[in-house]
Amino acid sequence: MNNKQIIDYKLHIEINPEIRFGKPCIINTRISVYDVLGWFASGMSQEEILEDFPQLTKENILACFAYSADRERRLKIAV
Repeated sequence: MNNKQIIDYKLHIEINPEIRFGKPCIINTRISVYDVLGWFASGMSQEEILEDFPQLTKENILACFAYSADRERRLKIAV
């Protein structure tokens, strides 16, 4: 395990009901966490995403993963 600090996704992601129907998005963009994760799932690399969407940063992308991981951790299993 390395000593790298986990990114604080709250500094990069916001939920605004006026933007993308309240989906979590990168601040000051209309790019949702779902969009970023979907691009990775379709095979795009981080470099390709940053090239296609220059308004994003590496930290924005990492924040999407941190947000998703936090959400997954908070899910309750239905029994």
